[in-house]
Amino acid sequence: MAGKVCEIVEKLVLPYAEECGVELVEVEYAKKANGMNLTIFIDKVGGVDINDCEKLHRLIDEPLDVLDPTQGKSYILNVSSLGIDRPLKTFRDFQRNENKEIVVKLFAPIDGKKIYEGVLCEFDEKTFKIKNKDGCFTFEKDKTALIEPLIRF
Repeated sequence: MAGKVCEIVEKLVLPYAEECGVELVEVEYAKKANGMNLTIFIDKVGGVDINDCEKLHRLIDEPLDVLDPTQGKSYILNVSSLGIDRPLKTFRDFQRNENKEIVVKLFAPIDGKKIYEGVLCEFDEKTFKIKNKDGCFTFEKDKTALIEPLIRF
């Protein structure tokens, strides 16, 4: 059901996101500690601020009530920026992080290692490459547990 809810909500929200000047990146419908959450992730050049989130939230709140994508089941609506630590999931996530440092965590080790760090230098629908001081490494997306930006403080 979660996939269908996300698909229905994405179709509804897309024109409102465009009206607000933001990119609709992902719709997530998932159980959290406080119950079911419907989260709309947005982005824009220069970054998203609280005003962007509030504006889109106000625009979609009533149309979502009318659409009733969860068939009467209650949920908490969230509109959120991606966050600097958002895992890379979509093709657009890879585009946003091209030539930036990422961390790759694998399900099974390759050459005895399950964690790799490097600059994302190439990608397609199924694979991606990183480059670091040890060389260039190619990974299959479906064999990775997590791919996320490398954040240094």
